[in-house]
Amino acid sequence: MGYTTRTTVDASFDDAIDATMAALEDEGFGVLCDIDIQATFQEKLGEEFQRYRILAACNPPLAHEGLNEEIELGALLPCNLIVYETDEGEVVVSAGDPEQLVGIADNDALDSIATEVKERYDRIIESLAAGPGAATET
Repeated sequence: MGYTTRTTVDASFDDAIDATMAALEDEGFGVLCDIDIQATFQEKLGEEFQRYRILAACNPPLAHEGLNEEIELGALLPCNLIVYETDEGEVVVSAGDPEQLVGIADNDALDSIATEVKERYDRIIESLAAGPGAATET
């Protein structure tokens, strides 16, 4: 079983970033942090790397509910989505599976929250996959 849901999008890298941020916003998430791995590796290591961004997303009401149930849940927050360009030039958007991540906490009170986040992430990935030639994988 994979730990992400992903899709290849029919868009430029920059357009995929914009579309992913818009889809996150539509589902009630904000991007707390946008980490440019390519730029970081170049700056810190002098190494080349493909275009790769980590979007650290948060849905405040769901995060609040989760932290009230499990104070240590913050170690798993925020939820990350990644956008990267493959060696073949394809652009991929991938989201971690919150049900698997929350399963680490072994707290049944978090199950409904994880399911809600997963459903929202699935809708985000599906909306991004709507372009021609996109293939969603789980």
